[in-house]
Amino acid sequence: MQIKRFSDAKPYEAPNHFDCRSLRLAGFEDGGPENFWVGCSHFLPGGGAGPDSSPMEKVYVILSGELTIRVGGVEQKAGPMDSVTIPGGEVREIVNQGNDIVTMIVAMPYPAKP
Repeated sequence: MQIKRFSDAKPYEAPNHFDCRSLRLAGFEDGGPENFWVGCSHFLPGGGAGPDSSPMEKVYVILSGELTIRVGGVEQKAGPMDSVTIPGGEVREIVNQGNDIVTMIVAMPYPAKP
């Protein structure tokens, strides 16, 4: 078992994200998960990501606030404790259209090794 304290989480830059701060909660470290990593992202009002895609699927769990997600021409909103699965290769865009900070957990497999 490994416990990583929130106070020890390190920030990381998520590509093509704006007005967002992200922390790596688990993964990319000795003793961490072997098949996936977990992050926590805070989106300021107006903040977001994309449009872009990645080859790996991802899961978002919204902890607070409301996030607008656009995938395949469909726009939906997700709020506290909603989970969103984005399949690999799917172009997605996310944006915080509200005035509250959106906090969400992200879980993704590790990138493929070359």
